[in-house]
Amino acid sequence: MKILLLGKDGQVGWELQRALALLGELRACARNDADFTDPESLRRLVRMEAPDVIVNAAAYTAVDKAEGDRSTAHAVNAAAPGVLAEEAVACGAWLVHYSTDYVFDGSKEGAWVETDTANPLSVYGRSKYEGEEKIRASGAHHLILRTSWVFATRGGNFARTMLRLAKERDALDVVADQHGAPTGAELLADATALALHRIAALGADGRGLSGTYHLAASGSTTWHAYARHVLVLAQQHGALLKAEPEEVRAIASSAFPTPAMRPANSRLDCSKFCKNFGLVLPDWRHHVGRLIAELAAQGNL
Repeated sequence: MKILLLGKDGQVGWELQRALALLGELRACARNDADFTDPESLRRLVRMEAPDVIVNAAAYTAVDKAEGDRSTAHAVNAAAPGVLAEEAVACGAWLVHYSTDYVFDGSKEGAWVETDTANPLSVYGRSKYEGEEKIRASGAHHLILRTSWVFATRGGNFARTMLRLAKERDALDVVADQHGAPTGAELLADATALALHRIAALGADGRGLSGTYHLAASGSTTWHAYARHVLVLAQQHGALLKAEPEEVRAIASSAFPTPAMRPANSRLDCSKFCKNFGLVLPDWRHHVGRLIAELAAQGNL
């Protein structure tokens, strides 16, 4: 299996380098190798590599910045995946693409399933959904994997931001009315590799697994409870914090206005992925615990 990985330096891409290397020949490309602001340039790269699988871990993820940078968000999140899908069809490759809980408006009470109607609230969400639609319309064999609240030991993410702020401030105000599942990049990479392994083992029958899936850790929490959990674990590993867990105060989203609207309910029903690929997804606390332990081992708490 020849795999072309795009976005190798991001949180998910970094973990994918490890996980996908077990499946075959891997060409991992950084931002300098694949210019997503020039989607047409991606055609040349795919044609040169002629992969069996394209894994797109590149994305424009600056949610608030996207509100004033629509053209770039559209190029990276919508136009580029469309080009990759067209080239996947041309060379007979599978396309793996990561999407987001932000394609939903958050109005549903229960967990979102893949067939629920998308209604993005932000430029970011709309650009990601348009990218999905281009892939589905292309006819390419694909895995569109919607996930939520991604974190890793590298890169910027909520958990690391909370750790930094807790060292600088006496108290933190964190939104408590948005619900979702923090999902480790490590989990996404491992689940992706296992899914591709299953598809390859099935041969032509694996084409029946093509489609859109939800893939996130199990369980759910709020940003407020997540922040407290991170700080509790950090203290257990010896971190010295100015703002201790009890100094993390719950606030409403309305008290913390942002340029982009966020969905109040980002819970994703992942039963379709688990059933089709024979996996059990761990509780969100599992990989958060691994994150804190690894940061402690690196001396970064």
